[in-house]
Amino acid sequence: MPYIQTSRLTLVTFTTELMQAAIIDQLELAQITPYKVAAGYPSEEYKKIIPYKIKRYSEYPWENEWEGIIIHNASQTIMGDMGFRRKDGDQDQLELGYSIAPTYQGNGYATEMAKAMVKWGLKQQEIKKIVASCDPSNIASVRVLEKAGLKQIKEHNNKIHWTT
Repeated sequence: MPYIQTSRLTLVTFTTELMQAAIIDQLELAQITPYKVAAGYPSEEYKKIIPYKIKRYSEYPWENEWEGIIIHNASQTIMGDMGFRRKDGDQDQLELGYSIAPTYQGNGYATEMAKAMVKWGLKQQEIKKIVASCDPSNIASVRVLEKAGLKQIKEHNNKIHWTT
């Protein structure tokens, strides 16, 4: 993951070592980074996804370069993550995903980093579009994706699908 910095946030690579620490607990993650860790990060739901990501990165190591932890610059706190993955068979697009600690939600951080990530992603060789999906009831994610420049293309299986 490139070092991406906005006015309030920095994105650094979410290495498999950091992911393994995050599965254990916040203390473990804080011990191997120079950052504090926001309360509620990672969520229990996200912890269940991390082993899949670690396995996927062993099969597709270049994808780990597209996954980052979000650092809140002022407090030097890990407050979320954001990244891309290639959808199987779609080599010209990247799928955006993210999570933000509850105490940092509602402040425009996800939107700020999503805009920077979309801009970076579209500059990558062979990438023609960024896609995403979210639950229609997740109004915050709907707003983030709209503000990041994605457009709704369809609703299918209780998910809104987006593209640049």
